[in-house]
Amino acid sequence: MFYHKKSIFHPVTFFLIGIPGLEDIHMWISLPFCSVYLVVLLGNATILLVIKVEQTLREPMFYFLAILSTIDLALSTTSVPRMLGIFWFDAHEVNYGACVTQMFLIHAFTGMEAEVLLAMAFDRYVAICAPLHYTTVLTSSVLVGISMCIVIHPVLLTLPMIYLIYWLPFCQAHVIAHSYCEHMGTAKLSCGNIRINGIYGLFVVSFFVLNLVLTGISYVYILHAVFRLPSHDARLKALSTCSSHVGVICVFYIPSVFSFLTHMFGHHQVTFTFLFESKWLYVFTKK
Repeated sequence: MFYHKKSIFHPVTFFLIGIPGLEDIHMWISLPFCSVYLVVLLGNATILLVIKVEQTLREPMFYFLAILSTIDLALSTTSVPRMLGIFWFDAHEVNYGACVTQMFLIHAFTGMEAEVLLAMAFDRYVAICAPLHYTTVLTSSVLVGISMCIVIHPVLLTLPMIYLIYWLPFCQAHVIAHSYCEHMGTAKLSCGNIRINGIYGLFVVSFFVLNLVLTGISYVYILHAVFRLPSHDARLKALSTCSSHVGVICVFYIPSVFSFLTHMFGHHQVTFTFLFESKWLYVFTKK
């Protein structure tokens, strides 16, 4: 059911609880979040600086790594400072427009990260399965095209979220049982019909699943090629270049799926969801 624009009521602000059930220890919880966030800022900034300064790091692999580091910085900065504001200063209220903006940025940057991980899997596939064609396949024009897809595709996929949230009426409930604004977590506060929002959420997740499947297929071919190498040292070297990437894929997708299922199907907020909120903070281990 869609409501006429003039009849829709949007709250001036939303109230972010933080971590439900653990409000009394928010100050202690903030310490690891702040520490890891600072490490992420320093680590990713260092990586970007080294890639820019070191002329030998001009391969596609480091190009994608630079994009991933940039997205990591943007994604963590979109969510963590707001969380620390809640933990340290009891800054629970967030403007409606700021909430929708944060919601869009978090989902868009998350989609970009999934796209980058798929691009990195493709890069490793070409490097290991077709090394002689690496420079002819991953040309400058191909890298530019992939970069545009990494940015444009998630943005276009996430834009309808603003429209769907904007047309939802919010009668009285404005308390979000979380530390950041998320699509389904916010939509569930509406007194209107959110069926379309749920369908849209599943539609978006299907693209994440598709990216994960394509990434998995890439690594099936990679492993098949690696174990056919005659040299044991060559196999170890090939596996070592992929192990950190596989680790980051697991760190990214497992918490993302958990968070989605919690917001989509959970009637009550899972208390330990905060353990996975920092999934974006730990991606620096990929380096």
